[in-house]
Amino acid sequence: MAEPSSRHLVLKNRKATLERVEKFISELYFTDCNLRGRLYGSTCPVDSLSYFLTEKRISYDDAVKNDFQTAHVGQTFGPTWWTCWFKVQLLIPKEWLGQEVHLRWESDGEGLVWKDGMPVQGLTKEGEKSCFILSRHMKAEDPQRFVFGVFSRTLYIEMACNGLFGAGEGGLIAPVDPKKTFTLQRAELAVFNRDVQELLLDFEILYDMARSLGEDNQRSFQALYVANQMINLCDVSDPGTFASVCKLSSEFFNQKNGDSQHTIHAMGHCHIDSAWLWPYEETIRKCARSWVTAVQLMTKNPDFTFTCSQAQQLDWVKTWYPGLYSQIKEFVKLGQFIPVGGTWVEMDGNLPSGESMVRQFLHGQLFFQEEFGSMCSEFWLPDTFGYSAQLPQLMNGCGIHRFLTQKLSWSLVNSFPHHTFHWVGIDGSKVLAHFPPGDSYGMKGTVEETLKTVRNNRDKGRVNCGIMLYGYGDGGGGPTENMLGRLRRMKDTDGLPRVHLSTPDRFFSALEADTSRLCSWVGELFLELHNGTYTTQAQIKKGNRQCEQLLHDVEFLSSVTLAQDKSFIYPSDRLQHLWRLLLLNQFHDVLPGSCIELVVEDALRYYEEIRTDGAKLLSEAMQSLLKTPSQPAASQSFSVINTLPWERTEVISIPGPAEQCLGLVKVPSMGYAVLTEGMSPVSPVIVVMQNDGSITMQNGILQANIDSMGRLTSLKLLSCNRECVPRACYGNQFVMFDDVPLFWDAWDVMDYHLETRKPVTSILTKLEIHCDGGLRGVVKFSLKISDHSTIVQEIILEASSPYIRFNTEVTWSEAHKFLKVEFPTSVHSTNATYEIQFGHLQRPTHRNTSWDWARYEVWAHRWMDLSEHGFGIAVLNDCKYGCSVLGNVLSLSLLRSPKSPDATADIGRHQFSYALLPHEGSFQDAGVIAHAYNFCMPLLTTAALATPPISWSAFTVLSPAVVLEAVKQAEKRPDSLVLRLYESFGSTVDTWLQISLPVKEVFLCDLLERPCSSQPLVIEEQGVKLSFTPFKVLSLLLVLRR
Repeated sequence: MAEPSSRHLVLKNRKATLERVEKFISELYFTDCNLRGRLYGSTCPVDSLSYFLTEKRISYDDAVKNDFQTAHVGQTFGPTWWTCWFKVQLLIPKEWLGQEVHLRWESDGEGLVWKDGMPVQGLTKEGEKSCFILSRHMKAEDPQRFVFGVFSRTLYIEMACNGLFGAGEGGLIAPVDPKKTFTLQRAELAVFNRDVQELLLDFEILYDMARSLGEDNQRSFQALYVANQMINLCDVSDPGTFASVCKLSSEFFNQKNGDSQHTIHAMGHCHIDSAWLWPYEETIRKCARSWVTAVQLMTKNPDFTFTCSQAQQLDWVKTWYPGLYSQIKEFVKLGQFIPVGGTWVEMDGNLPSGESMVRQFLHGQLFFQEEFGSMCSEFWLPDTFGYSAQLPQLMNGCGIHRFLTQKLSWSLVNSFPHHTFHWVGIDGSKVLAHFPPGDSYGMKGTVEETLKTVRNNRDKGRVNCGIMLYGYGDGGGGPTENMLGRLRRMKDTDGLPRVHLSTPDRFFSALEADTSRLCSWVGELFLELHNGTYTTQAQIKKGNRQCEQLLHDVEFLSSVTLAQDKSFIYPSDRLQHLWRLLLLNQFHDVLPGSCIELVVEDALRYYEEIRTDGAKLLSEAMQSLLKTPSQPAASQSFSVINTLPWERTEVISIPGPAEQCLGLVKVPSMGYAVLTEGMSPVSPVIVVMQNDGSITMQNGILQANIDSMGRLTSLKLLSCNRECVPRACYGNQFVMFDDVPLFWDAWDVMDYHLETRKPVTSILTKLEIHCDGGLRGVVKFSLKISDHSTIVQEIILEASSPYIRFNTEVTWSEAHKFLKVEFPTSVHSTNATYEIQFGHLQRPTHRNTSWDWARYEVWAHRWMDLSEHGFGIAVLNDCKYGCSVLGNVLSLSLLRSPKSPDATADIGRHQFSYALLPHEGSFQDAGVIAHAYNFCMPLLTTAALATPPISWSAFTVLSPAVVLEAVKQAEKRPDSLVLRLYESFGSTVDTWLQISLPVKEVFLCDLLERPCSSQPLVIEEQGVKLSFTPFKVLSLLLVLRR
């Protein structure tokens, strides 16, 4: 009589059983007898392997023309950034007919398989892509040639001599090792046992459920016991047992969830930094490697969806891989390859100007519309270092009402309270925001990640769904077949959240069905980390600011000339090229400065191209507008051009062959004046050396006293006799800090750096007068920072100027030091004001809460201001972003010196300017905003042929609260101009725009230049009437009368 089955039962020890399952699928242990060891069957070496090494990134057609030499497994190739092309000749044994055959390829470099002249798959060991499927079911009629009983095929593999994350010397963000070599570790053919792979995924999900659900969860034990029973049934040497094993797992996975279970919308994703630890050119190949792999997955998996942002990257692939791009367009039509984001690149969210952000959307959305037939409805910015409070309005103006990121999960001090919420901008605009609750954009589709996505959700009870972005990212790679297999097994399995292979539109549409319980967050999304990126790589920041301003001037003058001169050809193609270079450099690891030296060199070269070509375009527009000669004339008259929307009275250098001659001029709003001489100042500048070696400067508006170290011991606003510098304090005090972060060197400045403050007080050359007054007073001095670094500074006060200017040159050769300049003030206020895109916001000057303290280093654009009722002080700058106000001290961050990922970051000579502007009343009424524009954007001068005096203005805005920010030709209507205006004070105002150009009609339009109505605005005698609410951005379409 048979023994009862209960005699075979064992009282299970949870820990031992878990480990039994783990070892059964382990890649390290017992592979001679476990299931993992049966993943591949028979193997054979490749028939022939040869290579060609090149320093350049060349096309397939050029590569295959070269002479290849014999290569072997174990051989190393390099150095860094070179490319090794392999020719791989394969002979597949006849005995493998009917089986799945893979090429197994493992190397330290990133590879791309080429087949019949087309890229077909990326090969990156770090991204779990180390095999290429030659055939899923080898057949005699397969298109390989049948020769002597074997199947023959030739492939080419393009191997970049860099890894998924570049080639750091000893660490992820370490500077690049230029001599690094890369080893070919495996190149062989193998039979792949797909039934083993499917079982491995079953076991993996069961093991992870047993481990992750925990000992107090019934489903955890069910998963563990099913896995244990499957091992008992599975004879790894007998595939005939696999069916009964699969039956057990299928029964388990088919046990469904209840109706209330959380739903995860899983989307394939491949975040590719347009440049970071690798140069721009390598990113082009990363896109090809990643996206061709995604396309291959789509071919076999019609339910697989893949999100892809950044128009620039798609444009690269269109240019360099047209065959792949055609495939992508087909899968876009099928709804599997999903363009998202709406911008040219995933730009930095803090530092680009408002107009640059508009152009990111304009160039991006128009590209998506032209290439794929529709624009993006989601703004996709998962990995930038904070988000401006003006972004919701800009999104809305570009047809976007949905937003996705996850970077705020990196905040060091405070946890952001929401994952799904309404984000409200400074003007009141609102978007629906979602942060994937798993706090990652590169998940692997594991049980642990799905559980974290539910557990971590901070809006439980308000929403019952969330996004999971899966796929290798940053350096590319993307999803794998195994990730898809895991997610399918979790589609609707009891004990786990439901997992749907979904799309952004499906997810956000589900949310939008009921948003009544969602909370709102008003203002900026400040990342409490990476605030050193406001200062790192100062030359990149300077290039960005200067090029933004140059393109502004070129567009304005070209637009006005177009309206006035029918023969003038607007340089639209050249401007598009320059704008796209600028937008590319605003990528979130380039403009912030968190990139390798090679990327910095690329970025500076692009800025130089913008400067050079932009200067030519500016000159061409000026000559056409003013009918001036291309060469300086002997005429005594000269033209002064004002590209800003208010009248300006300033000191300029008058053009001419003689030595520098100064003049005080008045120029109308957005126009020009033709003059023969400057005006006389009401109060000339007076500069006096005092007996103690200090110098006093005054111009009837300000009176400053400067000590021998260049510090302000006194600064008085004469109209109210108000002293700006507190007793026993010094303005313009340079200070050094130790700057050693915890890990992210170029990214982070930690709060403890403030404890290491050291004033710079060593004089190299004492203060002396260089220009003793009249229209301009100049004093000069120099300081020693260290044995290797110095400061040379000119302090300048000009006639009629409300601010004192500091022209600064720093020779900088430091390591992990931070240079700032401080201005202690006599102002008391709990909040300071900082300029942002198309507006400003306030931040606390105290540190009451952890949220306040986390803002010890913040960002601003051209100005920051500290005001009490009736009086305030502003600091202006021409190319800096990092700053802070603590108590009564305004601090401007000047230079950092991190050593990773660029060991040479900021080493060299720097020139920049800042200014101090005291004022009565509010900063709005005192004109701080206009003065900051003036400070950054000097008047333009050129010789003149016309008979003076002539004064002409193209545009005038009657309210000082409204700034006319940009004038350009419309993208799709060459007979029209687009004007961008915004309310800058934070007020509600009606105003008039006066136009001196031949205009037929004026329409309100959105930021994508689409008219808001078919009815034009009324053009009255006073101009066009416009209405603004606080920080409102308005765009106008002006149809020219031709």
